[in-house]
Amino acid sequence: MTGHNGFKGSWLSLWLKKLGAKVIGIGLPLQTENSFFKANKISELVEGLFLDIRDFNSLNDLIIKTKPDFVFHLAAQALVRKSYKEPLETWSTNLVGTLNILESLRLLEKKCSCILITSDKCYENKEWAWGYRENDSLGGPDPYSASKACAELAIKSYVKSFFNNQQNRLVKIASARAGNVIGGGDWSEDRIVPDCIKAWSNGDIVELRSPSSTRPWQHVLEPLSGYLLLGSKLYHNELLHGESFNFGPQIAENYSVLDLVNAMGEFWEKVKWVCNEEERKPYESGLLNLNCDKAFFDLNWHSVLTFKETIRYTTEWYKTFYEDNLNIKTMSANQIDNYIALANKQNLGWAK
Repeated sequence: MTGHNGFKGSWLSLWLKKLGAKVIGIGLPLQTENSFFKANKISELVEGLFLDIRDFNSLNDLIIKTKPDFVFHLAAQALVRKSYKEPLETWSTNLVGTLNILESLRLLEKKCSCILITSDKCYENKEWAWGYRENDSLGGPDPYSASKACAELAIKSYVKSFFNNQQNRLVKIASARAGNVIGGGDWSEDRIVPDCIKAWSNGDIVELRSPSSTRPWQHVLEPLSGYLLLGSKLYHNELLHGESFNFGPQIAENYSVLDLVNAMGEFWEKVKWVCNEEERKPYESGLLNLNCDKAFFDLNWHSVLTFKETIRYTTEWYKTFYEDNLNIKTMSANQIDNYIALANKQNLGWAK
């Protein structure tokens, strides 16, 4: 797994260990003081290596040496506002890093399924109300979105050029697109939930840049269940090779930033916020929806949690971290177990 010590990667590492997997992770040193990775001592569960995915030779040597059954590529420069400040790093990480994974897999002579994680922002956002489908136009006005769109083009190119003949069909590839993932353990900059938590835990006021912007907010366990399901089905189903899938809640579950903050306030005491839209200087999309029908029909996947449950899972994790840190590992494991139980009640096959 690339990006194993990031927000989503740490949760996925924990879940994979609960499933009995041997996880080898690569990533860069953490840039935040707090993290899900540190809080849950993920370094004790996985074999982690510091490796830059832009270093092809080191990455290729590792993949050829370890001969993975599955590759989950999550490493990225994932912040829109940072992409304006550091465009070259964003492009090189998100595009060249993905190309290095693809090229290494081209040289791997072993059956392997690879899930490449891009973003919902890979679509050319036209600010329309209905959800983007997997065959809609790709693009993006900011370096982050554009780099993710180009990563998708690179994936399609490699699938058609190098993984479409009998010699290289041992390796099967699919891409996954999800965005606006929230949950316990994220302390990244310029994200609404971490911004709120960091401010409120110190009794400060949080500034809302885009209070009316709507997003398909989803708990981190939602797309991770999709990644795991897609990886499993891809391993056994040739027809999924080269396909892309959206993972997100139903459009009816889209809520504004202000809705999100107000909902968090129901579970977190003494919340303070103000609107400061002057801070919204770089372009940020106001409306972004995904159509996830393909995941439903082809994978029998759909989101499990309601918006309120998503907020409760998220805020309860942070409250436990700040008030009862010794039990944070138990909280994290319980949330995975409870999520699986809810999915089972909804008759989702992957949860049985």
